Amino acid sequence: MSLHVVIGFGPAGAATARSLAGQGHSVKVVTRSGGSPEPGIEHVALDASDSERLIEAARGATALYACAAPPYHRWARHWPPLVSSLCAAAEATGAVLVMLGNLYGYGPVDGPLTEELPLAANGTKGRVRAAGWERARELHDSGRIKAVEVRASDFFGPGVTDGGHLAGRVVPRLLAGKPVSVLGDPDAPHSWTYLPDVAAALVETAGEERAWGRAWHVPTLPPLSVREMTDRLAAQAGTAPVPVRPMPPAALAVAGVFSPLIRELREIRYQFDRPFVVDSSAYEAAFTVRATPLDEQVEATVDWWRARLAGGR
Repeated sequence: MSLHVVIGFGPAGAATARSLAGQGHSVKVVTRSGGSPEPGIEHVALDASDSERLIEAARGATALYACAAPPYHRWARHWPPLVSSLCAAAEATGAVLVMLGNLYGYGPVDGPLTEELPLAANGTKGRVRAAGWERARELHDSGRIKAVEVRASDFFGPGVTDGGHLAGRVVPRLLAGKPVSVLGDPDAPHSWTYLPDVAAALVETAGEERAWGRAWHVPTLPPLSVREMTDRLAAQAGTAPVPVRPMPPAALAVAGVFSPLIRELREIRYQFDRPFVVDSSAYEAAFTVRATPLDEQVEATVDWWRARLAGGR
């Protein structure tokens, strides 16, 4: 089987690496710190922004999966050199560059998000992410690399912890019957992308030449509000519904003083103050991956969190 190199081992990188290993591929994971051995996965410790070392690690690879995520408050400084290194590795090795993207690049829009919308973000993080893809696409269009971007909404599911809006700040509390505080309007429709579906889309597009050269939205179910999703999780857990309250602006401001992550969330607050709906019909019309049914998403997520909180993971 072919060699696949996954850059980053956060929730998406780990899910992608394990999916590829489960299919019998050789998998090499690149992170700054390395990692513990797993069946079928080799871990390599290096800074992926070091293009020479990344090129050497990626020799012979069929695909490079860009799943690394610099600290949220350092995107403006760390994304550009990381993207440059990824593009250099793709060009030197001939491997297809599969970039995991998000929806920040569109900025605030009215109506469903589609891939045809311009990348018109006016915030720092949105502009940085848009510029990274535009650079890769330019190189693809000029024939220097092969590249595709797969864009996901907010991650949800097993493996998603502190960085998820339906994860560490929500599930442990509802399992304990405690109120939940959330960013924005808890009743605004919101699209949630299930983590295993992210990995499946990354792997599928890597092997589909007709996918390359453009961006695609990961297959995502119709939107549900934070309150609706919390109620679904509570029902699956067998607990009573818990109060879901918006985080007061003053509390958010105070939390931002101590937490760079919370402070940076102000830029994308619009995603939670009003409907935020992803249209993934283009992907679904072209390829085979489909969004996992909601009941399966919720069951797997509750089971994973219970095992984690019990010390099983």
